Amino acid sequence: MHEQVGSHLTWQWPLIGSVHADTILTTWLVMLVSLAFFWYLGRSYKTNRVNKRQATFEGIVNYLADLTQSTIGKHGERYVPIFIGMFFFIFILNQIGFFPFKQLGLPFGGAPTADLNTTVAFALLVFFGIQFVAVRQSGIKAYAHLFKPFPVLFPLNLIEELARPVVLALRLFFNIFVGELLLFVVATIIASNVKVGPVNLSLGAAIVPFFLQFFNFFVGTLQAFVFTLLSIVYLSLATAEETLRKVQTT
Repeated sequence: MHEQVGSHLTWQWPLIGSVHADTILTTWLVMLVSLAFFWYLGRSYKTNRVNKRQATFEGIVNYLADLTQSTIGKHGERYVPIFIGMFFFIFILNQIGFFPFKQLGLPFGGAPTADLNTTVAFALLVFFGIQFVAVRQSGIKAYAHLFKPFPVLFPLNLIEELARPVVLALRLFFNIFVGELLLFVVATIIASNVKVGPVNLSLGAAIVPFFLQFFNFFVGTLQAFVFTLLSIVYLSLATAEETLRKVQTT
């Protein structure tokens, strides 16, 4: 086997330097697939007949919408489309690794979220987006919580605040990367024709990838939800005081 775990096809871009070409191509593929899927789903609403696709999709959307509004408050309705898009996009990014594009010799494949560059970019986007919303609503008072309950705790509160994007990025990356790593290890055992006495481990391991794919599907779904949930919680914490003030004045 010539494939190496964690290896990437690279491009050299001016000013930027080396970038992971396979991650970029796979991400663009996921964007095209997402657009095609939602276009296909949207066309099914031309009739009054409700099918299973619509019921499943609407169930997920309603759940995420209720979760967002119950966590942030009634003013969280404006952020519902963002979190719905976030969940579905990360979900598809996690699951695209199921298809063996790289093994077929194509210049893309694998889950982009198994690349730390992707998860860090998502985490920073969420972090700075939340800071923008908080400052826009409350001004400099958005950072008053860093001095509570006592000003002496400012260093610890600041570390906690800065650790949030780190937690988001690493949690998503490691869970998806480990899934791909397990598949790589099993594929290596199968290709190496490993035998221990009369027992052919490679033959026995041939069935393992099927179970791993079900496991990875579950983990990918769960991690898409956890990333979205943590983003909702972080936004609610950043806007809690402003939301409370608006509720009291209405």
